[in-house]
Amino acid sequence: MLKLNRVHHIAIICFDYQRSKHFYSEVLGLKIVREVFREERNSYKLDLEVAGQYQIELFSFPDPAARPSRPEATGLRHLAFEVDNIEEAIFHIQECSVAVEPIRVDEFTGKRFTFFADPDGLPIEFYEK
Repeated sequence: MLKLNRVHHIAIICFDYQRSKHFYSEVLGLKIVREVFREERNSYKLDLEVAGQYQIELFSFPDPAARPSRPEATGLRHLAFEVDNIEEAIFHIQECSVAVEPIRVDEFTGKRFTFFADPDGLPIEFYEK
């Protein structure tokens, strides 16, 4: 039987690299591990750390295709981050001018969650621990 240990990384392609770099590192507070410019691809690759556990790879490419997200399309539905206190997390990103949907409650777990979008419209979820 195949044994998977954990998610190693999540790759995201962005349209405006500097804007997305700011969003993920400053607004969400992910730690920058490494940033490289790949000249042959005219592309940046930014490795971000999430609480010392997982890594997000943020890529830029010239003229990437737009991501359909609403109505929902095949592919990655959303990216979810666990938070200890959903009100504090919402307050922080709203202070950074990020619009947040109303808090909802998961009908199966009773846990609270909310959604907002990154600069390219990728749905992101905060899910309370």
